[in-house]
Amino acid sequence: MAMEEAGSTTLPDGKKTIALVDIDEYALGVLSRRPVGTLRGLFGDRRAPSNQPIGVGDSLQITIWEAASGGLFSPQSADQVNLGSRTATIPDQVVARDGSISVPYAGRIRAAGRSTQQVERQIIERLQGKAIEPQVLVNLSKNVTNTVTVTGEVANGARVPLTLRGDRVMDVIAAAGGYRSASHETFVSLTRGTKTAKAPIQLLIDNPGENVFVHPGDVLTVERTPQTFTAVGATGANTVVPFGVSKLTLEEAIGRAGGAQDASADPDGIFVLRYEPTFLASSYSTTDPKLLTKNLVPVAYHLSLRDPQAYFLARRFEMRDKDILLVTNSPLTEVSKLSHLFGMISQPGMVGASGALMLR
Repeated sequence: MAMEEAGSTTLPDGKKTIALVDIDEYALGVLSRRPVGTLRGLFGDRRAPSNQPIGVGDSLQITIWEAASGGLFSPQSADQVNLGSRTATIPDQVVARDGSISVPYAGRIRAAGRSTQQVERQIIERLQGKAIEPQVLVNLSKNVTNTVTVTGEVANGARVPLTLRGDRVMDVIAAAGGYRSASHETFVSLTRGTKTAKAPIQLLIDNPGENVFVHPGDVLTVERTPQTFTAVGATGANTVVPFGVSKLTLEEAIGRAGGAQDASADPDGIFVLRYEPTFLASSYSTTDPKLLTKNLVPVAYHLSLRDPQAYFLARRFEMRDKDILLVTNSPLTEVSKLSHLFGMISQPGMVGASGALMLR
């Protein structure tokens, strides 16, 4: 193989600097075992509790009914005619740092950690003997405790309140206006406590099981991260090439790079260069044990296009972000360059004539 013949995988002292692996059925089998970062793998898919206790910072709207006029919250009617029940709505009360709210004639009421029904019962107990057969309704007007924070490449970053039925990642992103970039280059990170997992949005679309339930306090960060590879050597373009799709095969990558140049490319010299985790690189017999002392091992995957079967293997070999596609030059190309150079040198008369013409 061209790379091996060039000595680029071995130092003068014989130490291997890179693992050279032929792309075949065995290599494809090893690569299929490479783990993919998933949300479900780290967090599972457990639905958050259906009850949502009140927390510090939440706002409560309190409405109090009395059975007749003339009570604390229902002044005596001037015409003395309307003897029906009266209501009074107290301005929104924000749960203080001590976890309590203030209700007229009921005093400080503990709210944090309780449900709205529990707060209702306590207010009624405090108003007994003061108000006329009081009835109380407590609504959560602003929920900051049972929320998920959504930031990044979404239409409207926000704290999204969670519903009692339970919400999934895509539900919350949709509530924030949806992601702004194409799905194949959009990633979402879920942070819960000290743990963070990152996955492509396309994975959540293709595999609904990855669209896990979120919990209060979670943070979702949506990022636009275009996947790219670098094409070098005897290709149509030596440049950084975007995937343009969620999954790109080696066959497609060669096409996106402009193909291997007929006049200069070596069909035996197709390589994909990348770092692989140690556990995966150790599966290849060509990996020098000394390379396995690090977390990541440089690997060069080799393909020879002289074999028709190679085209089918290339269709199954999946490119990864920041791969390097190297197409080496044919040895005949180098010989052709030297021949051209020697041809110019061996014709001094022509060179001299050209020079004379230029001087004129």
